Amino acid sequence: MDLIFEYRSQLIDGTIVTIQLALASLVVSLTLGLLGAWAKLSSSRLAQRLAGAYTSVVRGVPDLVLILLVFYGGQVTVNAIGASTGLWGYVDINQFVSGFLTIGVIFGAYFTETFRGAIMAIPRGQIEAGISCGMPRSLIFRHVIWPQMVRYAIPGFTNNWLVQLKTTALVSVIGLQDLVYNAFTAGRSTGQLFTFMAAAFVIYLLLTGVSDLALRALERHYNRGVVRA
Repeated sequence: MDLIFEYRSQLIDGTIVTIQLALASLVVSLTLGLLGAWAKLSSSRLAQRLAGAYTSVVRGVPDLVLILLVFYGGQVTVNAIGASTGLWGYVDINQFVSGFLTIGVIFGAYFTETFRGAIMAIPRGQIEAGISCGMPRSLIFRHVIWPQMVRYAIPGFTNNWLVQLKTTALVSVIGLQDLVYNAFTAGRSTGQLFTFMAAAFVIYLLLTGVSDLALRALERHYNRGVVRA
């Protein structure tokens, strides 16, 4: 415990970076998930094929491979395009940007299927009733689709978010000083790797535990008034 207390600032800083990375990637994944679900449910075959290709490719490649590809190849590609077109100068894509964009793209594919399934679970008759009453599409979305979509999507969202939070640990391989990187560095410098990995274990458990409790409360909120068989 003395070692943990001595390196507490390093562990706290790593935890903050992990939380920031998880939240930033969540924004990207939710945006892509909603767009992907819309594309898969649209009447456009092109949109359906693009969304299908996106989810198939992302879910078929290991997360670590994608992170390494984006970090080592993304910067080269972006700067090569900028140099050939003259549209921008040198762009530095750091570890944090590479990490949250890649994780966001990865989990955007999983959220696409989560949201698509949630929308499909809404009884079609309710949407048709709104249309027959003359409700505009925006009003139908706000009052009919969105509340029920959230309720149906929360269990899948919870699972994806907890996995996404833990997946942030992969960015340690590209040098981002997150919780795992800082814990490993402290453990290696002191010769107490097990102690610091155990500390990281506890911190991740706390983060996922708090997230689970918060999302369970959100699920209860959206399930108010729902009669269960």
